[in-house]
Order: sequence, then structure tokens, then C-alpha cells
Amino acid sequence: MQLFKNVNVDWIGKKWQFIGASFLLFIASIVSLAIKGGPRYGIDFRGGTLVYVKFRNAPQLDLIRGALKQKGLGENTIQRYGPETDHQFIISLEQRATESGGELDLGRRTIEETLNLNFRPPEAQQGKLDLNNIRTASSLEGLLVGQPGLTAALQKSGRPQLKSIQDLASLIIQYRTSHGGLINSFDELRAIPGISDEILGSLKQKFYLGEFAVISTEIVGAKVGKNLQQQAVSATLYALGGMLVYIAWRFKGTVYGTAAVVAVFHDVIITLGFFSFLDKEISLTVIAALLTLVGYSMNDTIVVFDRIRENLKLLRREPLTSVINKSINQTLSRTILTSGLTFVTVVSLYLFGGEVIHGFAFAMVVGIIIGTYSSIAIASPLLVIWYDYRNRKKALARA
Repeated sequence: MQLFKNVNVDWIGKKWQFIGASFLLFIASIVSLAIKGGPRYGIDFRGGTLVYVKFRNAPQLDLIRGALKQKGLGENTIQRYGPETDHQFIISLEQRATESGGELDLGRRTIEETLNLNFRPPEAQQGKLDLNNIRTASSLEGLLVGQPGLTAALQKSGRPQLKSIQDLASLIIQYRTSHGGLINSFDELRAIPGISDEILGSLKQKFYLGEFAVISTEIVGAKVGKNLQQQAVSATLYALGGMLVYIAWRFKGTVYGTAAVVAVFHDVIITLGFFSFLDKEISLTVIAALLTLVGYSMNDTIVVFDRIRENLKLLRREPLTSVINKSINQTLSRTILTSGLTFVTVVSLYLFGGEVIHGFAFAMVVGIIIGTYSSIAIASPLLVIWYDYRNRKKALARA
């Protein structure tokens, strides 16, 4: 499919404008990263605790931040994820905020205690336990053992899957998990076959339903985070090195490989620069996006280089700049189609995908724009600059 026919843009004639703009953006990215002490790594890399919490109603985030600060956890970040109506948040603590207690698990427990103090209903003062924050079926089973009248009520249920306290505990936890991790009302449990008024009454005597639930917790140690940093850098460098070797072999010359790798390196640094400009975190998903960008940008560049190589054989008498301009213009429709469709997809992910993949989507949005630009306006002009330099050097040697 041809979007553009008879395109005749003089890309190479504008090579210094393109390279100058890229150089300024590249330097700005390096300066920003240097001023801020490098990329702003997420919990995955610097170590710490991530606690995923769901609230029944929209919470006052300033109240939570203040309470955590009073507990000595001032180095915290609270961000929304998922649909706004779900009231789901990620509370993250940096490693130095969680390691002082001697246990890496201390941050999670402190967050739970803080939330309990600020969202504790009157029932909690009557010695009841929060059913929404009992983690496992075995823990719930242990709390239900000995509950007056519960065993008799289970025997009356007439349901083969609800004959024991173990069955009841397992079904309640399964129901809570399948409904977003938070039970809003004891009457909801009537959806479990065999739950009777007697069983609900027994549960109400022992438990209350808290205003929040801790859905999951992720804890990363400082050593693990440091190793992940090193592995992320190594993976990116190995990818660039592998691309250099492959393109040098495919095009029978290192100049093509070098031009392509320089262009992709340019893409990665500028994408990281945008993360630095906007103070966004670099997480494992962002590294995945950067590696995807390396492959995607390199693929675009190889398509253009392939056409250049073909045209150098067909158009032997034409100047190199003319051949490269024609090659870029001939592949322009393909470049715009593939990049444009991918761009629409990642913009949709960025706008509607939620906080969990926000970093990945942002990296892809920036990366596709920069990568498409570099395959046209950076990699190919570098070939021209190299051949011009080589020809001048040969002319001087003959003189």
C-alpha cells in the first residue's frame, strides 16, 4: 500500500539541520540526567516496598502521607492505578525508609498499621477483626475455629462444598479475590451457595469489613535492585553490540552497522532524557520498552539501508545523496504505515492502560517518534557524512 507517490523530499540536503536538532536534544538529555544524578529508578532497581491498596471510597491522600510521615516513612509515593472509580493506589517506600527496622518487611507492616489507625471503624474497638485484611484461607480458618454455632450452621447448609470451616474459609477468600479484593457488605457473601443467616450472623460476631484491603505487596532488596540495574544496562549494551555485528555482517561493512547503532543509541538517550525532563521513574517495564525500541528502530533503519544497497547497484551513475534520498522516499509509505499504526496503539495504552503500564507506554510513545525520525534523518545522513569524509581523505592522499 502506497500512502505517498512520487515523493521527492531532499532529506540529505537538510542533514545538518536534523543532526543539529538531534545534537541539542541529545546534549539536553545528558545534562538533565547528569544534574539529577542519573535516571530516577523505580522500586524495581533502588529497592523498597510497593503496597497495592484498594479503598472502598476515595481516600484523602494527604492524610495518608501525613500519617506515614509521622511513622518515620516520609520517603513515600502514593499513586493511583486502574480506573478512578476502583479507588486503587500504590504506596511505595524507598529502601532507606524500610531498612532501619532491621527487617525488609517492616515497611509493609507499618503501612498496614497506619491505614488501620486512619480508617478504623467503631467495630474495630469492640475486638473484632478485619475480614478484608485476613490474607489467607488458612489464617481465616484458624480464626473461625471455635466460633459458637458455626459448625452446626455449616452442617445445616446442605451443600457438599460447604461442610467444614475449611470449606467456608476457602470460599470466602476466593469470593473476595474474584471481586477485586474488597468485600463491601456481609450480604454480598450470600452469593456463595450455602451461606445462611446463621453463618452470616456468626461471621458478624467475629469480624468487621474494613474500609480498605491490601491487595498485594512487592518487596525488593537493595542488592537485588542494584543487580537489576546492572543487568538492565548490560542487556541494552549487549543488544546494541549484537545489532552492530549483525548489520556489519549483513551489509559487508562496519559503516552501516555503526550508523545504525549510533542512531539507536541516540534514540535510547533521548527517550531517557524525556523521562528525566518529566521526572518519571525507570522501572523494569520501561527497560522492556527501551529494548523493544532498540529492535523497532533498528528494523526501520535496516529497511532503509536495504533499499539504499539495492539502489546503489541499480543507479550506479547517480550521486550518493540522490540515491539515499530516493531510497528514503521510496520506503516512506512503509515507514509511516508501520510507525503510525504502532503509535496509535501505544498512545491508546498510555491514555487508557492505567498506571501499571504507564511508564512502558510513555517510553514507546516517545521512542517510536524518535526512532522513526532517526531512521530517516540520522542513520542515512551519517552514511553520507562518512562517504564524504572518505572521499575527501582519498582526494588529499592523491594530491
